[in-house]
This record gives sequence, C-alpha cells and structure tokens, in this order.
Amino acid sequence: MKKILIIDDDIHIGNVLEETLSREGYGVSRAYSGTEALLYLSGSARPDLVLLDLMLPGLSGEEVLARLTETQRWGGIPIIVLSAKTDVPGKVKLLLDGAVDYVTKPFDTRELIARIAVQLRLCSASAVSSVLTFGGLTLDPNTRLVTLAGCQVRLTRTEYAILKLLMQNPSQVITKSLLLDRISEDTPDCTDSSLKMHISNLRRKLREADGKGYIEAVWGIGFKMRAE
Repeated sequence: MKKILIIDDDIHIGNVLEETLSREGYGVSRAYSGTEALLYLSGSARPDLVLLDLMLPGLSGEEVLARLTETQRWGGIPIIVLSAKTDVPGKVKLLLDGAVDYVTKPFDTRELIARIAVQLRLCSASAVSSVLTFGGLTLDPNTRLVTLAGCQVRLTRTEYAILKLLMQNPSQVITKSLLLDRISEDTPDCTDSSLKMHISNLRRKLREADGKGYIEAVWGIGFKMRAE
C-alpha cells in the first residue's frame, strides 16, 4: 500500500483528502503544521508522496519544501503543493525548488488523484531503473540499502558513497583524486590520508558477506570493481 502524508492545517480539506485517498486504497497520515511534519518524518516513517499546503502555522510550506529537498534522507519523495496562491512566478519557483507538481485550491479530487497516480508511477519507474547491481551486490540509491547474497551490508556514509561511485562506473578505474572530489560533498570526513582506511573497511565488509573481493586497487592509479 502506497502511503501519503497530508501536511495541511485546514481540517475540512484534510478530512476530504483523507477520505478520498483512503477510498482509493492509499494509506494516509496527517500533519497540521510544518514542525509536526518534520517531526513525523524524523522518525522511521517514509511516505511515498507528500501533499503540502503553503499556508501553515509556524514553518511555512516553502520552508518545509526546502527542508525536505535539501536533506538526503528524504530525497526522492515526490511533493505536490496544494495552495490557493495562483501567481505564476510563485508556482515556477516552487517547481524549481523541488516540488513535482502544483495544484491550485479549490481542486477537483479526480484530477488530484490522477496527478498523484502519475507521480507515484514515475517514482516507481525511477526507483527500479536507478538500482545498481554488480554480480550478487545490489545498491538502491532511493533507500540507501546495500545487499549482498540476500543480506543487508551495513556501511558508513563514506563507505556507501565510495561503493555507489564505483558501481556507477563498474568498468572504469576511478582515480583517488576523482574519488575524493566526487564524494567530498556528501562525505567531508574522507580525506586523502583516510581514503585507504575507508576502502579497506568497505572491502572487508563485502568480503565477510560472501567471501568474494568486489573492489580491487589499481596500483598508483585508483580503484575499480573487480571483474568476475
């Protein structure tokens, strides 16, 4: 069952949305302010789509959108803005800032349901196509889950970033300088002096999972996925 989070302080609109979405077979959660929404999302819950009002008490919808799109933990969750604001520049800015769609209040629930279905379909297709595999090794960028031989491999943030880059370029040797440059934004703790340790720990964890070596060092150049 796909789960949808409604962030709207208007109880009547929220009730209508919850009833309509539940009837369509969706699981529904609700938050009545931006702060409550972020608190809800800070737990283990991860909705498949968010319906976001702009006129919220406390944190505005614009601020909530910025928090959700800038945080890697919530990346990939489609956000549809619901608002009575009709100015085109405002709509354009919200779409450029990360919203996938903008629906003006009052809206036809049939149209909203169709827009939700489209975004969930696009998200599902993207999730399937973005999964990286190499032999028995699988990395899902959407859930940040790494599995090997059917078991989850727990990696640090830096180890995950290294493995993801190598799996995105499985036949190429990634130089140390390029590796550090590409992962520096997500892993500022990885330096030239610590890279070797991170690689060593990553190789050990993968080897412990099924006894195979998945990453090889190319002397004096960098690293690559080991050809089977």
